Amino acid sequence: MSSHASGTSKDGRRPSGALYSQYVIDNAYDEMFDPNGASREHYRALQARLDALGPEEMTRRQQAVDRAFLHQGITFTVYGNSDSTERIFPTDCLPRILTASEWATIEAGLTQRLEALNLFLKDIYNDGAILSDGVVPRDLVYSCRQYRREMRGVQVPRDAYVSICGSDLVRTEDGQFAVLEDNLRVPSGVSYMLTNREIIRRAFPTLYRGYNVRRIENYSEMLLSALRSLAPGYQSDPRIVLLTPGVFNSAYFEHTFLARRMGIELVEGRDLVVHNNTVFMRTTSGLRRVDVIYRRLDDDFVDPIVFRPDSTLGVSGLFDAYRAGNVTIANALGTGIADDKAVYAYVPRIIKYYLDAEPILPNVETYLCREPDSLKYVLDNLEQLVVKAVGESGGYGMLVGPHAAKEEIAAFRARLIADPANYIAQPTLALSRAPCFVDRQIEGRHVDLRPFILHGERTTIVPGGLTRVALKRGSLVVNSSQGGGSKDTWVLSN
Repeated sequence: MSSHASGTSKDGRRPSGALYSQYVIDNAYDEMFDPNGASREHYRALQARLDALGPEEMTRRQQAVDRAFLHQGITFTVYGNSDSTERIFPTDCLPRILTASEWATIEAGLTQRLEALNLFLKDIYNDGAILSDGVVPRDLVYSCRQYRREMRGVQVPRDAYVSICGSDLVRTEDGQFAVLEDNLRVPSGVSYMLTNREIIRRAFPTLYRGYNVRRIENYSEMLLSALRSLAPGYQSDPRIVLLTPGVFNSAYFEHTFLARRMGIELVEGRDLVVHNNTVFMRTTSGLRRVDVIYRRLDDDFVDPIVFRPDSTLGVSGLFDAYRAGNVTIANALGTGIADDKAVYAYVPRIIKYYLDAEPILPNVETYLCREPDSLKYVLDNLEQLVVKAVGESGGYGMLVGPHAAKEEIAAFRARLIADPANYIAQPTLALSRAPCFVDRQIEGRHVDLRPFILHGERTTIVPGGLTRVALKRGSLVVNSSQGGGSKDTWVLSN
């Protein structure tokens, strides 16, 4: 089989070849094939390799990938699941490939977006100009449970309220990328991105080298550099720790992974103590001062004196030390207001307000149910829409209208009427599909993309991201907690 585009099937909507007998091409953008079933140019070498290997060898390589994840203990936790809480993270062995020009647009768009969101957070916790000017409704911000009044007037090093961001991108039917949501509190998934690369590169070493894929292996060094740049007084050798809720957290594997990669201490709240507004870590040789905390727990649990008094995960007095400027917490407290799904609808206006520019990456069309006209439209069209609770994440508190039972739609309708301000709605997107190896066949599965943006002294983005896959045939939900998996993302150098 040559490396040129394969022929198409007789109906012109399916790639030819035994591996592709179940492959469906419809109105959703296909990452690998054009609408006629011909391979896109940057996927041709991959298709030629797959044709040469055949189903037996492909099965062997997928099994090797699965074993590698099993042996490394790469798991995630599904809360509320009765049969099993901890699972091996499913990963498809076929990479998703992005061209250099596609990545350039993504990089510029996410850099612009994070700059605007940091300016927004600084503004609403200080002067509030964007609220006074009526660009974002004041009541929307002040009524959001992620808004932290305690952060008013707190000085944040380098004004970097958000130092680690994972924004979720989708590709629309016309092939353009759009931002589905921003994750600014404690974004997760980067350990899976890095591990996918290590394992898939071993599964296809020759193909990987031939594609001239840009490196992501230096993410940990980039993260460490960003955290160092935020240290109080810009110390040359600050002590940095990663604060985890503990072994029962769904992302604990990632916490240990990143701490080990960065060469910093992994600590729980009980390992830290505050004296005279200064944070110390307990060690076998005494107390050691801590300068920067990369926190992987939500605001509510950070300090039981200021936030939830029943929290056993945080550190008493930590917020006072933070407010005094003696320790940096990344991401800053109160950043969740900027990834609230209702505030998301205003991000294009936020970009225009602070940067006097149009968004490079657009939002997905969004209906704010707090607005009467939008609520009426949503209630009249629930069967066609995706409805999300504004403060939820991970695929929870969500209705996918076209895939929901009548009883589920009726229950959601009642919730919407009772508390419309708590919900937004979006069109049901035909998420792009990428090829996956399923049951000895290659089939298309819906995907999104979560690149990871770092901000300290400057903004940097590793060329790639976590491609999340809806592994269930026909499903649009890519969250691991809802049956999704992942695949490696290759960004080409040229």
